[in-house]
Amino acid sequence: MHHSSRLQILQLCHKFPYPLRDGGAIAVTYLAKAYAALGHEVTLLSMNTSKHWFDISTLPPDFDHYVAMHTVFVENHIRILPALHNLFFSNKSYHVDRFESAEFAEKLARLLQKNTFDVVQLESIFLAPYLPIIRQYAPAAKVVLRTHNVEHEIWERVADNASPLKKWYLRSITPRLKAYELEQINHCDLVVGISQRDVAQFKNLGLHQPATVCPIGLDCRDYRPDPTSFLRPLSLSFIGSLDWMPNQEGLRWFLDTIWLPLLAPNFPELTFHIAGRTAPRWLRELDMERVTFHGEVPDAADFLNQHSVMVVPLLSGGGMRAKILEGMAVGKVVLSTRLGIEGIEATDRQECLLADQPAEWLDAIRWCYEEGENLAALGNRARLFCEQHFDNEEIARKLVAVL
Repeated sequence: MHHSSRLQILQLCHKFPYPLRDGGAIAVTYLAKAYAALGHEVTLLSMNTSKHWFDISTLPPDFDHYVAMHTVFVENHIRILPALHNLFFSNKSYHVDRFESAEFAEKLARLLQKNTFDVVQLESIFLAPYLPIIRQYAPAAKVVLRTHNVEHEIWERVADNASPLKKWYLRSITPRLKAYELEQINHCDLVVGISQRDVAQFKNLGLHQPATVCPIGLDCRDYRPDPTSFLRPLSLSFIGSLDWMPNQEGLRWFLDTIWLPLLAPNFPELTFHIAGRTAPRWLRELDMERVTFHGEVPDAADFLNQHSVMVVPLLSGGGMRAKILEGMAVGKVVLSTRLGIEGIEATDRQECLLADQPAEWLDAIRWCYEEGENLAALGNRARLFCEQHFDNEEIARKLVAVL
C-alpha cells in the first residue's frame, strides 16, 4: 500500500470518545483528528454505554474529523446477578462480557458490508469479541489493536490492595481477563502499544504478531498556559477519573503517606486541590485541612492552570497518562511517581519532578519553594517537551508509515 494513498479507517470504541475528560477519549480523538489532518478518512463506530452515556447532539462543531459517526447504546453497568452468574457458570471474562452486544455486532457487520476499509482499529481489548465479524465481512482489512494499557496487570494490582471479599472476586476473574488478553492479541495484524514497556510486556507474555509503540498525542494549540499561577502561593492539584482504581489507590496513599505526615506540617501555606468525576464516598466526605475536593470540573486545563504543581501519585497501572501531557501543555510543574510518568521520557528537575519515596516528595516540594517564580521555567520546558515529542500529527504520521 503506497503511503500517499488515502486510507479508509474504521475506528471502534467501547465508549464514546468525548468529552475529552479521560486518557482514553484524548487518545482516541487526537489520533483520529491527526489521521483526518493527514488526508485519511476515518469512520467511527462507538458504543454509547449506560455507564458513560453522552448526548451526541451536544458535540461541539469542531468535532468534525470523522466522515461518519455511528453509535450503539449498550447497557454495561456492573450488575451483581450477571456478575455472579458469569463467575460461577461461565469461563468468560466479565470485564469483556459487559461489552458484548448483539446490536453492536449487527451494526458492525452492516458497515463492513457497505464500505471497504483498509484498517479496522480496535481501541482496547474489550472490542476483541468482534474480531470474527471483522474477519468474516472484511477479510482484506488489517486489524489494528490499540492497547491503552496492559489491562489485566492493573486489576492484579488492584486485587492486591482490595478488601478480602473484593480481593477474592477479583482474583477469581482477573486470570480470565489475562488469558483472554493474551489469546486475543495474537489474533490481530498489528498491536499498537502506548508505551515501550507495555509492548515489551505483551511480548514477554507471548505476543508474536507485529507490534509498534504509539504514544498519546495532543495538539498543544488547544491548551493555553496561564503563567500567573506561578505568581500566587504554591498550590497542588490532582485530577483524574476517580472510578479508575489506580487513581483512587494513589490518591489515598498520597493523602495518608505524603500529605498528612509530611507536606501539611512542613508547609503551613500549602493547599491541595482534587478534581475528578465519579468520586467514591470517602473522597466526597473528605474533611482535611487545606485539602479541597472540587468534584467534576468543566475544564481540566482551566483547573490545572490555577495551580502551579500537578501531582500524579500513581502506584499501579500501565499505559501512559494523558493528564500529564495536559499538565505539560499548560506549562505546569508535573510531580509524579516514576511509574506514573511511564511512556513520557521527561527528566527530573528539567521537564518534570519525580518522586517515589516519601522523602523524595518532601524534597521536591521544598525545591519548588526554593525556586519561587523561577518554577515557571520548568513549566515552559515541559510545554516545549510536549510540543516536540507528543504532537498528535507527528505521532500519527509514524503510525501511518507502519500501517
